[in-house]
Amino acid sequence: MPRVKNTPATKNRRKKILKLAKGYYGAKHLLFKTAKEQVMNSLAYQYRDRRRRKRDFRKLWITRINAAARINELSYSRLINGLQLANIEVNRKMLADIAINDASGFKSLCDQAKKALDKAQK
Repeated sequence: MPRVKNTPATKNRRKKILKLAKGYYGAKHLLFKTAKEQVMNSLAYQYRDRRRRKRDFRKLWITRINAAARINELSYSRLINGLQLANIEVNRKMLADIAINDASGFKSLCDQAKKALDKAQK
């Protein structure tokens, strides 16, 4: 009996990989072996970068908050500490948005943080 090398399952598996490799440059979208290698790497990068994106955004928010806090004569760490002492619970994403879009609102938060820091030092 001759050996069957192109069963429907094999064909479907290869088709699925080549479909995922659509748009890749050169042989990476044409040849099964290179396409499979590239798709595996791409999926790994995708998984890694979904987590990295969260880190990058948090860094961006902290940078924005720090810049706005220094305009109001506070450092980032003292601002966050002051907000915690004043029992103001606002996450960094919202704080960065307030810092950019509502300068007067951010200034009032900074003033409350300063008051809480002064009260804690006394």
